[in-house]
Amino acid sequence: MGRGTRDEVIGRLAEAVGSVAVAHPTRVAIDGPPAAGKTTLADELAVVLRARGRDVIRATIDDFLFPRARRYPRGEYSAEGCYYDTHDHDALTRVLLDPLGPGGDRRFRPAVYDRTADAVLSPPVATARADAVLVFDGVFLMRPELIDRWELRVFVSTDLEKTVDRAVIRERRVSSRADVERRWRERYIPAQRFYFATVRPTDHVDVIVHNDEPRRPVWEPRSG
Repeated sequence: MGRGTRDEVIGRLAEAVGSVAVAHPTRVAIDGPPAAGKTTLADELAVVLRARGRDVIRATIDDFLFPRARRYPRGEYSAEGCYYDTHDHDALTRVLLDPLGPGGDRRFRPAVYDRTADAVLSPPVATARADAVLVFDGVFLMRPELIDRWELRVFVSTDLEKTVDRAVIRERRVSSRADVERRWRERYIPAQRFYFATVRPTDHVDVIVHNDEPRRPVWEPRSG
């Protein structure tokens, strides 16, 4: 493991992306708990990759949710519901991951759902270059349905208690502290513990970025 500046860690991630040699777009998973810092890290990685001349497709699991009416059959605070009922993995693989993968036609859609409007989306189909990079962030990306669809797997790790505090700050304009804490302690954190117990995601990733101190993250390589 090694601690570095944030720029150094992002640079190492960009080098890891550059070392992937495939004949189709490179699909990069940025996994981790809610409020761990996945989106920020993925956005920063995309900036660096573009500066190095790569075409980047930036996408997120939040644009592959089921509509709200389908997301809570087990209850709004169900941890199992968070894991099993939230994300449309069939659509994700059909319109994005498989078209960019081996044998795919590289014609993709980056989203199927608008979370703000709670509405289904059907954006225009785009065609990726063969040397493009998909930088995709989200929860539960190492689950069995998705594990084989990534060329580079990154896990952003943060103490789960820290994610509660970060979430309160992040959502203070739209949710009370009590509501955020309830969602995290009853739904999101138990869902992450279930994920760790059943999938063991950090056993399957290439890199862990320990993000307890975002300005000084720690890089931990996990595989060759």
